Amino acid sequence: MPATEAETDLPPRPSADPVVPALGGRSLRLVTAVLAFACGASVANLYYAQPLLSSIAGTFGTGSGTVALVVTLTQVGYALGLLLLLPLGDLLENRRLASRTLLVTAVALVAASAAPSFGVLLAAMALVGCTSVVAQVLVPLAAHLAPPDVRGKVVGQVTGGLLLGIMLARSVASFVAAAWGWRSIDAVSAVVMVLTSLLLRRLLPERRPEHSARYGALLASTVRLARTEPVLVRRALSQALLFAAFTAYWTGVPFELLGRHHSSQVGVAVFALVGAAGAAAAPVAGALGDRGHGRTGRLVTIVLAALAMLLAWLGAGSVVLLAVAGVVLDLSVQSHQVLSLREVYAIRGDARARLNSVFMGTVFVCGALSSALTGLLHASSGWTGVTLLGAGAAVLALPLWPQRRVS
Repeated sequence: MPATEAETDLPPRPSADPVVPALGGRSLRLVTAVLAFACGASVANLYYAQPLLSSIAGTFGTGSGTVALVVTLTQVGYALGLLLLLPLGDLLENRRLASRTLLVTAVALVAASAAPSFGVLLAAMALVGCTSVVAQVLVPLAAHLAPPDVRGKVVGQVTGGLLLGIMLARSVASFVAAAWGWRSIDAVSAVVMVLTSLLLRRLLPERRPEHSARYGALLASTVRLARTEPVLVRRALSQALLFAAFTAYWTGVPFELLGRHHSSQVGVAVFALVGAAGAAAAPVAGALGDRGHGRTGRLVTIVLAALAMLLAWLGAGSVVLLAVAGVVLDLSVQSHQVLSLREVYAIRGDARARLNSVFMGTVFVCGALSSALTGLLHASSGWTGVTLLGAGAAVLALPLWPQRRVS
């Protein structure tokens, strides 16, 4: 009888790994730090708007249900970038791809900061989301550059930088908006994107994929991976459901803080700092995965995510309990992502960008749907509707946890 993941925690069908590229005299620690910073700086663009939705709504005269489209369209753009741009990481030289894409992100951010109407803002933010996919080009690059025996740890460290960018984005945006208005954060980020592009160009080693297929064939092979790799599909769907809970919480909680708890924009910024604790879990989760504890870890994280959303519901009247729920939710969602990606990257060493395209594309499509539903539910059912949406999404991930090992 074939072994199952319930009986063993071996990674799914590993394949021959490409030769680890030379770092050109640079230390792995330095390259990892640069990748972590670039991931965090670029992915932060997806989250700057979340704590500023009330201010944006006031500028353009929209309601909470409509203004949530800013988050939704940003994530839709990101999902499109994951599906259409990310596979290029298996075709084009990675350093050049990342640095040039960041320059387009900078242009889109300038357009968003100067948007004269809500429609223009939505279009600009969709482009910001699409080009911020750079973060997901760099995570597989970290897996390529790291030796196999520390790959989980390095991917965890880079993912930790990405997650720190996600969590600090809300606080940074709130502080900057409190000082200079909500438009200023996009202008500041545009400058950061240009500087990050130059940093990648100068410090990263070249990594030229071996593939020479045309773009259409590359996309077709991405679709085939989604159809033929059950571990990839299950890990992507389970992470997508947890990310739906994550998105529901962080899209809805600023409305709750500004409304029920009468917080200021600075208060929202301080509250968002608690989520930064989630980034600390990523390297730890990666190391646990390297030691063979991925299966158990994924189960624990799914259960914790559901419990965190229930705590957010029951503790709605207490800022402290809301903060505790946010920390637990972030720790669980981010740890689950690292553990899942470790298994996904083991499927095909020569197709990590395309595997990541399917994985993260699925995650952010679900996140976009969640943000749209969150805006509608908060307008109709308040915080109760938002938290029950998140809890229900996490519970739905439980049936996806067990998976037969691919032989």
